[in-house]
Amino acid sequence: MNALTYSTALASGRVQLANARQRSLLIAQVRILVVLLLIALAAAACLLRIVVLGVVEPAPRSASLAEALLPSRGEIVDRNGVTLARAFPAYALWYNPAALGSGSPLVKSPAEVARVLADVFPDADEADLLRRLKAGKPGYLHRRVLPEQANRIHALGEPALEFPREPDRFYPQGSLAAHILGFVAADGHGRVGMEEVFDKQLTDPVQRARPEMLSIDMRVQGALEDELGRGMLETNAIGAAGVILDVDTGEILALASLPSFNPNRPDQAVNRLVFNKVTNQVYELGSTFKPITVAAAIDAGTITNFARRYSASPFHVQGFTIRDSHPLGASLNAPESLIHSSNIVTAHIADELGAERMKATMIALGMNERPYLELPGRGFPLFPRDKKWARITNMTVSYGHGIAVTPLHLASAYATLVNGGIWRPSTLQKLEPGHAPKGRRVFKASTSARMRQLLRMIAVYGTGRNANAPGFRIGGKTGSAEKPGENGGAYKKNAVVATFAAAFPMDRPRYVVIAMLDEPKGTAAASGQRTAAWNAAPVVARVVPRIGPLLGVVPDDNRDIDLSDLAPLIPHGGGE
Repeated sequence: MNALTYSTALASGRVQLANARQRSLLIAQVRILVVLLLIALAAAACLLRIVVLGVVEPAPRSASLAEALLPSRGEIVDRNGVTLARAFPAYALWYNPAALGSGSPLVKSPAEVARVLADVFPDADEADLLRRLKAGKPGYLHRRVLPEQANRIHALGEPALEFPREPDRFYPQGSLAAHILGFVAADGHGRVGMEEVFDKQLTDPVQRARPEMLSIDMRVQGALEDELGRGMLETNAIGAAGVILDVDTGEILALASLPSFNPNRPDQAVNRLVFNKVTNQVYELGSTFKPITVAAAIDAGTITNFARRYSASPFHVQGFTIRDSHPLGASLNAPESLIHSSNIVTAHIADELGAERMKATMIALGMNERPYLELPGRGFPLFPRDKKWARITNMTVSYGHGIAVTPLHLASAYATLVNGGIWRPSTLQKLEPGHAPKGRRVFKASTSARMRQLLRMIAVYGTGRNANAPGFRIGGKTGSAEKPGENGGAYKKNAVVATFAAAFPMDRPRYVVIAMLDEPKGTAAASGQRTAAWNAAPVVARVVPRIGPLLGVVPDDNRDIDLSDLAPLIPHGGGE
């Protein structure tokens, strides 16, 4: 090979080598770009998934987190954050007859096992336990088993007795506020009270993170239940009811129906005890209606002169005789009629007012409808349904007969009497400041101001004197109505509903207090009397000093509502 040929071949090899290197470099660059592109696509896919999970589909993620971290049912608390109802994991006693396979399900005899279980659970029925053990069917033998109880049962050495862990509902305050709270049934859903009202929120995986706050104050609730219970015991009453209401917002601070029940034992709850007397039972509330009648007459202008006197002699209307419980003299003026609680004079005042205006007032106060409240159990009033009330109907309604409403109806009406004349619905949910319902005007503000004076006079001079707690400026009206017989039969002379409807402090009313005793007896503690002046009024006299300081109302003997323009009209003294 000559030199030229060799040089040419050498140059050609170098070119080929350079081209190969260039192709290799290009392939490497393409591969890198492909890898980077794949990484970018993967990163974009991850980012897109994160966006979808975080923005487009937040609910499943939140629900999953709540399921993992929160109890099975949300809490219920009072207005100050005190826990009223809480869910927690608990153990139950379950009978599993198949635990040992074929043959006898128990190592020991059913009788011996039932005897030990009855000793561990004093509230259990040994005969019932024995029956269920012998039946050989799986099922609960007891709910809510304490650790020390489980240890004693473990010592039996019975594999068929198992302890499954499950959510349970606990009410730390026991029976306190039971009719407000209700209970949770075996199916996990609320019954009767706010447990039923809030059932959806309390079980929702997201919403149950926030406690449901009620308007009640457990300190006030405790005082009300305690004094109503004392009133029942002192008078041998068969039941009691009471409510404490904020006159400006309609918030319920306390609501009690006695006898009560223990929501921790829903299996033992019976209808007679679960029934709420404040919201579900209607009563003829008697003379507590008289201030409403007087307010309607003042508002309509048929009462303009408080010195004017009305006949106090019994009289006949449409076959009925209207009389007082005892003679009150020949005549009375309007303030005296309230102080002495005269049916006769109240009937005259209603007659002048007229049935149409009386009926309109009762409707404006919601007396023809179920009470406004969240609770599911709300009684329908026995309201005269005639389109045009008869004269006798108008008169008897004026002093609380021929019409039956719940104690909650009465509480809302008295709030209207003293708060400036505005009716508002009641509520068991705490309201934020400034968020009270607007309500509707029933009475003029001037009429409400006059009623504050008249109600205070009843507590100072009249049938409400036993409710007059020093320094708290209580005003209110007694009511003692005979109960009708079965199926609307004749009134029972020896069975009364005694009620005291009050507000305080009357120089600037903030709260209404209703105390009612069902069939109180004339015991020594009530001076042998069955009327509200001697049993329901003292309950209010004891409740108000206990709750007043808790609610920012302190006793002050140097303050009171001005009664100087009405006091000269009243011979000081009165009784029911």
